[in-house]
Amino acid sequence: MAEKNHVKAYEIGDLDHYLFGQGNHYEIYKKLGAHPVRDGREKGVYFAVWAPNAKSVSVIGEFNEWDRTANVMERTEPLGIYTCFVPDVEEYTMYKYCIETYTGEYVNKADPFASHAELRPGTASKVFDLTKIKWTDKAWMEQRRKWKHTEKPMSVYEVHIGSWRKHPEDEDGFYNYREFAVEIAKYIKNMGYTHIELMGIAEHPFDGSWGYQVTGYFAPTARYGTPEDFAWMINYLHKNKIGVILDWVPAHFPRDAHGLANFDGTPVFEYADPRKGEHPDWGTKVFDFGKNEVQNFLISNALYWIEYFHIDGLRVDAVASILYLDYGRKDGEWVANEYGGNKNLEAIGFFKHLNSVVLGRNPGAVMIAEESTAWPQVTDKVENDGLGFSLKWNMGWMHDFTEYMKLDPIFRKGAHYNMTFAMSYAYSERYILVLSHDEVVHLKCSMLNKMPGLGFDKFANLKAAYAFMMGHSGKKLLFMGQEFAQLREWSEARELDWYLLEEEPHQQIQNWVRDLLHLYKRRKAFYELDNSWEGFEWINADDKDRSIYSFIRHANGGRQNLLFVCNFTPIARDDYRVGVPRRKQYRLILNSDDAKYGGSGAERPTVYKAEKSECDGRPFSFAYSLPAYGVAIFEY
Repeated sequence: MAEKNHVKAYEIGDLDHYLFGQGNHYEIYKKLGAHPVRDGREKGVYFAVWAPNAKSVSVIGEFNEWDRTANVMERTEPLGIYTCFVPDVEEYTMYKYCIETYTGEYVNKADPFASHAELRPGTASKVFDLTKIKWTDKAWMEQRRKWKHTEKPMSVYEVHIGSWRKHPEDEDGFYNYREFAVEIAKYIKNMGYTHIELMGIAEHPFDGSWGYQVTGYFAPTARYGTPEDFAWMINYLHKNKIGVILDWVPAHFPRDAHGLANFDGTPVFEYADPRKGEHPDWGTKVFDFGKNEVQNFLISNALYWIEYFHIDGLRVDAVASILYLDYGRKDGEWVANEYGGNKNLEAIGFFKHLNSVVLGRNPGAVMIAEESTAWPQVTDKVENDGLGFSLKWNMGWMHDFTEYMKLDPIFRKGAHYNMTFAMSYAYSERYILVLSHDEVVHLKCSMLNKMPGLGFDKFANLKAAYAFMMGHSGKKLLFMGQEFAQLREWSEARELDWYLLEEEPHQQIQNWVRDLLHLYKRRKAFYELDNSWEGFEWINADDKDRSIYSFIRHANGGRQNLLFVCNFTPIARDDYRVGVPRRKQYRLILNSDDAKYGGSGAERPTVYKAEKSECDGRPFSFAYSLPAYGVAIFEY
């Protein structure tokens, strides 16, 4: 479709309308929003906003003393996009759109496409020139195109910037993105994680929502600085070979007066029918996936983070709530699809479109579904009728694992198969095992305080739990603070209890997690065949009377395989014997009884030679003195 001759490069033209209306304008964020431009000799800002049912729209701000009559915008058709050029508007100037609704009321709205926002409790958008951001991570981005998550290690540290550490000199205790980048990079490299996952980056009004009720989808939150500061952080983390994943929330948005809800006096971004357009449990609005423009808003937002801000992946929040029309709703509170079912067919189409475009345009990026049900083919290819995600959070494993670990060891034999069940479906999707922030809030206890017993027992249980998790098939994610056995539940209002590291048991847990993570990165058996039955083999999955699990992780070519033995009771097994597949030497490479991990520090051999002696249904075996809650990892 030809552009009209008078349309300047930065203006909204016929082609923009057409592509946005089709849902295919993947870089619409470069046109909608506020963009500093030069119009002939004049410098200023070009504003554009989609408000299809408005009677009129004007841009108000510091530059016109918030006067709605000063800069009235022109409506362009066929979609109802309002535009205007305002000269001499400076960067960082605050603004909003004043929208006259069809009833004649006036509402002041933040810009849905704003790239910067006023620090809460303020709700205005701010002008920012995205073109001035300088990227210095070319080497990382080139390498990313060749990176394959199916073949590489992936251990994720989930972080909430505002409460990882509190800044002693900031009123809110917030570190700037740049300060945070330097501190977190040191910590991540020391601990051995491969990726960081950041909670609550898109602008949100309420700290207690943790960033899951977004009002500024294109604006890195001003709590920690400017978009330029945010980009500096990404550059710095990439320079330190740390991948960055963002939490992304396409499931719902809040009702705040300045946000997306009833944007032009009518439901623009949300479904009009409250049975589809509202989440009764959360008091939030649901995106209308039946509108191409709404799908385009979200898809362009995903691409904005991954392409413009070089983010390496998005963890997509609350996928199940989008897929199911009856999610969190009682009978009579939801509307069936055209076939009478409870699947949101429009949302299925959205996810297929989203993942095809994001991953098709960005090899090496990942899309991760937080999907809590048994929805099939979440990580299968779109051409196979899958949703096309790269990875899926394994919520089933998390539930079974934590329920088992909470039990007093005397009762664990009755729940023995909680720990083995996930292997029966481990390859139905590409999974990431998660112990996230959701597991350590709302009276669920910290990971340490989920463990039974007192003192030594709690810490020993947690060591065994983490070792089992690291050995199990699937990528890994652990929420901040759990790596050193935080005692209290997490709260966004305070920093982690770093002082605990002055106490030996907490330091020993951190040592254990750090050594597990570095071992995970160095040994291909942990991840190389993560998505294949050939990568995992039970030695004994049925030793429920002793609550011991033994299994092998295989590497490609049969070199550097790993044998795991995990004892989940306080009973030492001095006479323990483990069956093995080959008459080889088995070298002990990680031992929880080491003094630096809080063990006895007793000396023991490093190398164990298998002998011809049947055990666990295997022709060969060797003896190993297995301590209470003991974990041993052998290489052969």
